[in-house]
Amino acid sequence: MPDRQVASVNPATGETIETFTPLANAAIDSALARAEAQFASWRLTPFAQRADLMRKAAAVLEARRDVYARDMVLEMGKPLAQAEAEIYKCALVCRHYADHAEGYLSDEVIRTEAKSAYVRHLPMGPVLAVMPWNFPFWQVFRFAAPTLMAGNVGLLKHASNVWRCALHIEDVFREAGFPEGCFQTLLIGSGAVKGVIGDRRVRAVTLTGSGPAGRSVAAAAGDALKPSLLELGGADAFIVMPSADLPKAVETAVNARVRNNGQSGIAAKRFLVHADVYDEFRTRFVAAFAALKVGDPMDRASDVGPLATSKIRDKLAQQVDASVAAGARRLTPLQALPDKGWWFAPQILEAPPAGSPAAEEETFGPVASLWRATSLEDAITAANDSPYGLGSAIFTQDQGDIDQAVRDLDAGSTFVNALVASDPRLPFGGVKESGFGRELAADGIRAFMNRKTVSIS
Repeated sequence: MPDRQVASVNPATGETIETFTPLANAAIDSALARAEAQFASWRLTPFAQRADLMRKAAAVLEARRDVYARDMVLEMGKPLAQAEAEIYKCALVCRHYADHAEGYLSDEVIRTEAKSAYVRHLPMGPVLAVMPWNFPFWQVFRFAAPTLMAGNVGLLKHASNVWRCALHIEDVFREAGFPEGCFQTLLIGSGAVKGVIGDRRVRAVTLTGSGPAGRSVAAAAGDALKPSLLELGGADAFIVMPSADLPKAVETAVNARVRNNGQSGIAAKRFLVHADVYDEFRTRFVAAFAALKVGDPMDRASDVGPLATSKIRDKLAQQVDASVAAGARRLTPLQALPDKGWWFAPQILEAPPAGSPAAEEETFGPVASLWRATSLEDAITAANDSPYGLGSAIFTQDQGDIDQAVRDLDAGSTFVNALVASDPRLPFGGVKESGFGRELAADGIRAFMNRKTVSIS
């Protein structure tokens, strides 16, 4: 039996936008059958044909940007300008893979005693994507663009609070002219995911989401002996050294913490500042946080909107309260917030003690944790003292600092004097409890391919 009705709720007001009926088992089976049937022919299409359709998908995204961005804001609350930028980034990844997929997947010639030997990249089949609500278009398109350009077909299980966005994404590919079954949105709850992964027609699964969700999906994929790729949570470190450009470091730090209302896996969450510049950084950081405008995400003057759900807001409040009770110092005045909706005032917590939530857990909202570091070694040790390892950043002009941070920070990426961000041209992923595998660039399109060895004598 399908799950109960699922509501899309505006987090700024708490009002229901739309309700959806999850797919029954028969409808899920029909969707998997369409995916399998379409893969048989889609895998044989030339790259030029796929690229033409992918460029049309980019054009659809741009043409309908206003509609898609508005519904993103209504369903999960990010500021409108950020939603618009997300749509443009989706168009960018579509064009990137339209331009580069054939090169990424070209034969790799290897010299052996044989007359000819090479590795050929062949698509595997339908790939299931279990995607989160925080970047409801981007997270899907960074999966869908390489998947379809590789000759695979895509199945989307989106977070239940952004099903309007999920259906829009399916419409993008339909309007672009992709054949029926190339990309399908499955309106299913989490309880149906294990069955879909275990179905013989699904060949691989990718997930972006929480640690518990990742463990569940990885276990189901492992049980079915299918490849999986996981991009999970993060508690990224942001290190500031004495040679840093402090105004730029502070501006970037604020943006890194509160963009997307602070709800990003690669958001900087733990700020480790060298003692020589700590006091000045702290003063500037607090002033910048105090100046943030919390308000209607449709208002372009708003810097921070509501959190996506009441559950997320309540958990963050509990984490902050427990951290303050344990000894963390709240540095920022608390803004007055709207009566309706799921709002949370941006805050900086100074020196959360070991064992407190702000020191040990991922805080998924506009809360920054700030510590004084005595040296780069001290900062790196603190940065690595986390179960997560998604991104990391360091602000410094010293080449020795840069070399040491790149070598020693235990994370999937290190950005120097810049915001940690995903880029279609660069591999993206984490280590430790932040997941495994890489998305984007060549790594992303090769993630679910059969790297077939061919030897001809």
